[in-house]
Amino acid sequence: QVQLVESGGGLVQAGGSLRLSCEASGSIVSIIAMGWYRQAPGKQREWVATTIIRGGSALYTDSVKGRFTISRDNAKNTVYLQMNSLKPEDTAVYYCYARRTDARDNWGQGTQVTVSS
Repeated sequence: QVQLVESGGGLVQAGGSLRLSCEASGSIVSIIAMGWYRQAPGKQREWVATTIIRGGSALYTDSVKGRFTISRDNAKNTVYLQMNSLKPEDTAVYYCYARRTDARDNWGQGTQVTVSS
């Protein structure tokens, strides 16, 4: 199992920035990818970004390309999501996930991001 703890959410005005962090612990060696989903009120959970542990590829959903950047610090077992030029439609609970070698996912508890107009 992998345990994930997120931090960094909050309230920001449109056009502002936030950085989310997700620290992993437990079976770190089993992780093959980490990333973020989000869920806005009344909507389904939406994939946002992923970083592949081997090779370092970064993938983004179209709506955040050019504004969000996913990165990681292997020494700290932490993945970050730098969010710039935030829009009200980015308001959601953001969840960190880790994909393991057995193709199962572990999830964090979620962190609220609210962007005011």
